[in-house]
Amino acid sequence: MSARERLETLFDEGTFQELGLYAAHAATAFGMAGRVLPADGVIAGSGYVGPGQVAAFSQDFSVVAGTLGKMQARKITRIMRHALKTGVPLVAFKDSGGARIQEGVDALSGYGDVFYANVLLSGVVPQIAVICGPCAGGAAYSPALMDFVIMTRHNAHMFLTGPEVIKAVTGRATTRAEVGSAEMHSTVSGNAHFVAEDDRHAITW
Repeated sequence: MSARERLETLFDEGTFQELGLYAAHAATAFGMAGRVLPADGVIAGSGYVGPGQVAAFSQDFSVVAGTLGKMQARKITRIMRHALKTGVPLVAFKDSGGARIQEGVDALSGYGDVFYANVLLSGVVPQIAVICGPCAGGAAYSPALMDFVIMTRHNAHMFLTGPEVIKAVTGRATTRAEVGSAEMHSTVSGNAHFVAEDDRHAITW
């Protein structure tokens, strides 16, 4: 499913209120000047699931691999603080290649803001991460700070360092399944609490 389809499926029809639809990055280096990134790679907002309000965001892998930059981090932390203020659950659809390298330190600083928000919400409102695709590098830390992690069986991979980097550094050949699949995280690392067959199955849970 696309990032927007995931949210449309989660929320009751007509209840989703989006924030930051026209947010735009301010990066200029490494070919980013004037480059348009729809919604800066993340859709965020709140809506209703039955009688209760839920806050959510969904990273869009079709926009520079869902990578996180300063503005994407600002959108994510804004909806997280909305959840904190109103006392509603947060659902995060993770589908990201990690930090947006073109934004350098701004991207890393943005991750710091997201992790800090995860800690603020911890023990106050439920935080649910749904890993729907790659969740690499910095993107893997936030789910580990959340209460429940759902991974899809075939598309989801969560790791700090992928097989290519592991081979370059250690010489050991591995696969994405070995270091980050739903099966591995649900049976070896313990990072995943539930394994869904696909996006729709995860959203139903």
